[in-house]
Amino acid sequence: QVQLVESGGGLVQPGGSLRLSCAASGINFTILRMGWYRQAPGKQRELVATIAGTGRTNYADSAKGRFTISSDNAKNTVYLQMNSLKPDDTAVYYCNSLILIFSRTNELWGQGTQVTVSS
Repeated sequence: QVQLVESGGGLVQPGGSLRLSCAASGINFTILRMGWYRQAPGKQRELVATIAGTGRTNYADSAKGRFTISSDNAKNTVYLQMNSLKPDDTAVYYCNSLILIFSRTNELWGQGTQVTVSS
């Protein structure tokens, strides 16, 4: 069984920075893609950024220029560096991964980590 464990959320003032981490643990799997989504109260879950196993990245318009997604393939870990945070960035951030395991693809979600941007 493969699990995603997130860390790094918290409370930060507008203009501040946070770094989220998500580690995938388990055996006999290959990560095809990892990424971050977020869900604010009363809103649908939305894409923030993804990174493929090739290193190709994709960002939501709201994240471009402020957030950076990166990965450490040796540690099966993805990071989201968030700078110039705004109150609108307040949400629960979820790690997402598409993996290949036993010749099948499987999509996984983390438990979520709260990010609050407030003065």
